[in-house]
Amino acid sequence: MLKLTDHEKAMLDGKMGKFKQKAMEFNVRYAKVLGAEEFCEVSRTTLFIGAQHYLDCYKHGEDYKKIFSEFYLCSDEDIELGEMAPECKVQTCAASCDMWNCDKTHLSKEYSDKNKVYTGAARKMGVKIVESCTPYYVGWVPLMGEHFLSTESSNVVISNSFFGAYGNSDGVEAAVCAAITGRTPKWGMHIKENRYADCLVRVKCDVESVSEWDVLGYTIGKKLPKNVVPVLVGDFKRPEINRMRQFSSSISVSSATELCHIVGITPEAQTLEMATGGKTCRHEIEITENDIAESLSKICDEGSGPVDYISIGCPHLSLDELKEISEYIKGKKIREGTELFVWTDYATKAMADVNCYTKDIEDSGAFVLTGSCPIVMREDSHKHATGMVMNGVKQAVGIRHQTKVPVYYGDIKRCIDAAVKGRWEEAE
Repeated sequence: MLKLTDHEKAMLDGKMGKFKQKAMEFNVRYAKVLGAEEFCEVSRTTLFIGAQHYLDCYKHGEDYKKIFSEFYLCSDEDIELGEMAPECKVQTCAASCDMWNCDKTHLSKEYSDKNKVYTGAARKMGVKIVESCTPYYVGWVPLMGEHFLSTESSNVVISNSFFGAYGNSDGVEAAVCAAITGRTPKWGMHIKENRYADCLVRVKCDVESVSEWDVLGYTIGKKLPKNVVPVLVGDFKRPEINRMRQFSSSISVSSATELCHIVGITPEAQTLEMATGGKTCRHEIEITENDIAESLSKICDEGSGPVDYISIGCPHLSLDELKEISEYIKGKKIREGTELFVWTDYATKAMADVNCYTKDIEDSGAFVLTGSCPIVMREDSHKHATGMVMNGVKQAVGIRHQTKVPVYYGDIKRCIDAAVKGRWEEAE
């Protein structure tokens, strides 16, 4: 039996307007399907909205009120757009294009203008336009025990695992309705008892760099049994946020993991006993150097070859990484006919501008762009490419569904080297 508070009943009965009523009706249907007994209060959300390609079924110029009503509120009636819940901090996730550089990314001005109309409507509803898949770099940091919703899979893992916040990998409609009402069904990772580890992962390989943590996450995800919460143990150096970003991104590519404990690092896993709730894990797996090598063979195409499309920044880069890129690329020139895109968020780029990192990078012929990435922009942005290089496992794996050209994977410096030479060289 689903229990509602007086506040929730008021929304459902339409006492707070039809906008919140329709969102609450969605929440109730969702809760009943899940078997949830109550709702929890959501204090943070990120929304994958704007002119995203899942809305391509709608005609250009169609009224956004109708689109929002049908797609997000699941209503046949056109609902007047209202405001997001005041108690919920709401912002946009990755965008479908760079807001100011559609020409550099091979997208039409018509499409860019449509995105501005859609995001403008979202802004009037109280959504902050941030366009970031790494919102924790710009202040979106849920604290331990705080309930959140995010449509970015890597953000779900990092928020659950390394901030100790409570959230699930919900869809865009569920996230939007949670943002409108400040409520979501209490199920899955919103419940403490579901967060204990039941799969012990012994890491028996060297892992230190950002790229090594990236490949490790993908490798673990491939070997995990279904419906488990893993906990990692091993003789590795304590990772920092950029490594955990890549790890969280790639483990969510190869598995449905929403929470991964690392003993001594994650808030709920200061000890193995704490991570498991004192129980013995039902599963145990090992990750070896051979497992890592097998993963690399799937992520990166074999051999060497010409490349003309290089993308760095999946997930979006931090300020310290932009500094490292500026130092490494200074004095170098991107090969003519080759494109190098470096992706971050608006706020981080503004800081990079102030510190002259952007200038150093763009003096080489590369572009520092914001808000999006090749996968989210889809085929129109990269259909001209004859060879691609990516620094993120998520991008390197996902882009294969959108292209038939060779796709190579490597760390940031190898990506820059490939852009300068116009060629990918296989590691010896």
